[in-house]
Amino acid sequence: MFSVELIPDAELDRAVREDWDRLLGADLPSSGRNPAPSNRPHVTLAVRERLDPADFAGLADLLPVPLDLGGVLLLGHRDRYVLARQVIVSSALLAVHRAVAEIAGRPEPRYSNTGIDHWTPHVTLARGLTAVRLATAMRLIKAPHVSGQATGARVWDAEARRVTTIR
Repeated sequence: MFSVELIPDAELDRAVREDWDRLLGADLPSSGRNPAPSNRPHVTLAVRERLDPADFAGLADLLPVPLDLGGVLLLGHRDRYVLARQVIVSSALLAVHRAVAEIAGRPEPRYSNTGIDHWTPHVTLARGLTAVRLATAMRLIKAPHVSGQATGARVWDAEARRVTTIR
């Protein structure tokens, strides 16, 4: 599996990491629990089974793009939840997403939420929360509106655990 991701500027990165740390401090699931150097706040633009990172070299020409974090977003799957920060959609952000989605091609059904007109932009805070733990997490997340920019992009190869920075 491959994903194409936007990397936020330092201020947005800090805001997300503070939420990660609050969750960790309460011994809750947190995206900050992963110690890998490649783990960082990001906005996923596309997920596909196969991608060639070289196809996305032109993405750098579309950056920086304004990026605003809004409130909390909840994504559910059976009895577990993903807690995320909403990314407010702008025409500039949609243009970047469309460019990436067109290069990536039609998503496989399990990744359909990254396709054109079906994208839910967000920054993940925690996965696998039960309803009880979700209530605790919601009390901890500050979720102020934070404005900044996506200043970088990368392609993540989950199988090889390799990041290709798009310059």
